[in-house]
Amino acid sequence: MRVLGVDPGLNITGYGVLEVTPRGPQVIEAGVIRGGDATHALTERLLELHTGLTEVLAAHKPEAMALEQLYSHYEHPRTSILMGHARGVICLTGAQSGIPVIAYSATQIKKTLTGNGRAPKSQMQMAIQRELGLAAIPEPADVADALAIALCHYYVLRTANLGRK
Repeated sequence: MRVLGVDPGLNITGYGVLEVTPRGPQVIEAGVIRGGDATHALTERLLELHTGLTEVLAAHKPEAMALEQLYSHYEHPRTSILMGHARGVICLTGAQSGIPVIAYSATQIKKTLTGNGRAPKSQMQMAIQRELGLAAIPEPADVADALAIALCHYYVLRTANLGRK
C-alpha cells in the first residue's frame, strides 16, 4: 500500500510518498511542488499545484492521500482563504485520480507521532527521522510535514486494522 502525504501551500506544497512494507513504512519519494511566488496570479499558482500533484499521483499511484485540515487563525483570515484554494485543488486532484482524501488535524498528527498534540516542530522532525530510519531530518520543513501526515495516516490505518483482528 502507498500513501501520499501532502502539506498544502500556494508557494511550496510538500509531499511524501510512503510504501507500507513488512519492515514498516518506507519513503518512496519526497519533495516539493512549487507554485510560484505571490507575484504570479492565483490561477497560475493553482494550476502549477494541480499539474505537479497530478504528476506525483501518476508516477506513484498511491491508494490514499492524507493532508492536514485547514486551520484558521482569526488574526490571518486572508491566509486561511488562500490556503482553502490550495486545499480545494489538492482535494479535487485526488478525487480526479479516484483515491480517497483523508484530512487530519495538526493536533492529531502531532499526538499520533509523538504522543503530544502540542509537540514543537523540532520534536516532530526527530520523530519522522527516527520512525522512517532517515539519515537526516527531511528538508525543507514542508517535506517533513508531508511525511508526518502520511505517517499519521499509516498509524491510524494500522491501529484500525489491529482493532479488527
